[in-house]
Amino acid sequence: HGLFYGGAAQFAAGMWEFATGNTFGASAFTSYGAFWISLAAFLWAHQGGLFAGAQEIDMFIYFMVWGALSALLWVITFRINKALVVVFGSLVLLFLLLAIGEYSTGVHKAAGYVGLFCGGSAIYTGYATLLNETWKGTFLPIGPYASPSSDAAELKAEP
Repeated sequence: HGLFYGGAAQFAAGMWEFATGNTFGASAFTSYGAFWISLAAFLWAHQGGLFAGAQEIDMFIYFMVWGALSALLWVITFRINKALVVVFGSLVLLFLLLAIGEYSTGVHKAAGYVGLFCGGSAIYTGYATLLNETWKGTFLPIGPYASPSSDAAELKAEP
């Protein structure tokens, strides 16, 4: 699942977002598509003995790097909508807990619960966005913020 739906499909979605001019969507979908592809490749190689010497520190670093990228993207979501703030905020927490969870079973279990919340909030955000755009209204709220283009127009209007 991770390689194809999480990886290839998200990577392709990122390319489609790029084609529509949505830089954030392109960056996020392409990055997380690459995450799932690289995670699947790493796990397969590890299970096949290619990385026989791999230790917890390898996954700790891997998850921390993805957590750092997620934190950078999370900051950007504050200019998009509140639903994405929740998705990316919980994603940052998830990667942090996954990293620490390499050394603690209890923390790893907590990461599972945060992952369920993160996934659920992502499903809600995606569905709400699709529903609202398709039906041209707000049927499921996502809490939009002011767009940078509207801020720029306000700045130009001021003397």
